[in-house]
Amino acid sequence: GSIIGMSLGDALGAHVEFRPRKFLLEHPVEDLEGGGTWGLEKGQFTDDTSMALCLAISLVNRHDFVLYDQLVRYKWWYKNGYMSSTGSCFDIGAATKQSICEFERHQKQFTTKYNISLDQIDFLSDSDLLKNFDVHCSEDGVAGNGALMRLAPVPLFFYKFPKYAVELSGLSGMITHGDRKAYDACRYYGALIVAALRNETKEQLLDNHFYSKHEEWFSNNLLCPEIMNIAEGSYKRKGGYDEGIRGKGYIVDALEAALWAFWSDGDSFEKGALAAVNLGDDTDTTAAIYGQLAGAYYGYEKLPQKWIKFVYAKKFMECLSKWIAYEGEKWQPKSSIMYNVLLLLPNNDSSMELSTSSKFNINTEQIKTQNMTFSSGSHASEASASPNKPSESEKELQQNRMTANKKPSTIIQTTASRKLPSSNSTTTNKNRNYAIDTRTMDSPQRSQRAQTNSQVLPKSNIPAQMSTKKPTYTSKKP
Repeated sequence: GSIIGMSLGDALGAHVEFRPRKFLLEHPVEDLEGGGTWGLEKGQFTDDTSMALCLAISLVNRHDFVLYDQLVRYKWWYKNGYMSSTGSCFDIGAATKQSICEFERHQKQFTTKYNISLDQIDFLSDSDLLKNFDVHCSEDGVAGNGALMRLAPVPLFFYKFPKYAVELSGLSGMITHGDRKAYDACRYYGALIVAALRNETKEQLLDNHFYSKHEEWFSNNLLCPEIMNIAEGSYKRKGGYDEGIRGKGYIVDALEAALWAFWSDGDSFEKGALAAVNLGDDTDTTAAIYGQLAGAYYGYEKLPQKWIKFVYAKKFMECLSKWIAYEGEKWQPKSSIMYNVLLLLPNNDSSMELSTSSKFNINTEQIKTQNMTFSSGSHASEASASPNKPSESEKELQQNRMTANKKPSTIIQTTASRKLPSSNSTTTNKNRNYAIDTRTMDSPQRSQRAQTNSQVLPKSNIPAQMSTKKPTYTSKKP
């Protein structure tokens, strides 16, 4: 329900995107419509869902969390309309665009350093090279809602391992949005989606002490004050817009608005999504963020069926959702290219896995002290709150507060000291300068088959799949 819920919210708000609150008071959105801002058909989605699909396909295709591959697919969307409902990129945020362009610059520098063809750089697979690629592409201080709008695939994929799901949720946002607030907003919202998938009640999800009751999921790494303030219930305002709830592009505002809609929706997805849209401004993203959590909590069957039938590429997304669940069920930390990063999380959760018997010895320093090259970028605000942590010593509490105020660039920079296991088979040249994984490329024919019997995502210039029998180093440049 989370993926479809997100796309419903996106499509619902698309036709009035950028409209101010005053306009929506005079012309409230009451149903799913087409036209408007982008001239879309009823049910078509915008950048929010396109980027989420890129992320979801990366997780499924690589069977793992590979930040480089995620950025490649975002680049394909930006340049070629990959996973767009119209066949071309539109509605891209300025910070996201800047980060993707910076990623391209990093790729060009990398090809020169390692003697890799520019035509092949998108298909980089060798773990030793991936760990050396700087995916930190965002400027510091970028805290827009673009990091949060695409989040759902990560907690859906890793929900069996809450601690990892939370940390990877944060990292997924930072590759385009480099502010600490973006990292923490994604960690907190990822934790809420995981909790919803683990059948926690709405009261538990909206508990003002959710963080302290799930502290081990956050590896005792405090949320920054702005996000902690939200976690402690700042969104619970009956007056909504009149009491300061805003559907803006700043990630703090967007998170607060989405949670306000969930808190006040009277257990109705339709009511909550409409309330999110009618706040005005960044209508599609506010509703898409709402839809991720509400869809996970209410489930597919409780989504408005009168809207679902119009969801663009519905069967494709339903199929993809099943693949996320299937691949996530099989995923194990030890097989991940991110294993060394995950090892840095302290092992203070004795029952971390859901229906998994193996335990992992994770008692190294927190990720804040490491040097990790993984990226981000978008909008920002302020608030303060001090969490209730009675079980911690003052020394530990002070250390965690210092961590919460560190710049995101120190949280997201990592160079693994040991060789990481490769997530896919590779083909290398004789000098092992690079490895191209031919299985990570999307075949237009395969994509077409996956989308039959439904509206099909428009064709885009997706790179052709290279042969896995006789690997070559020639492919169509995207």
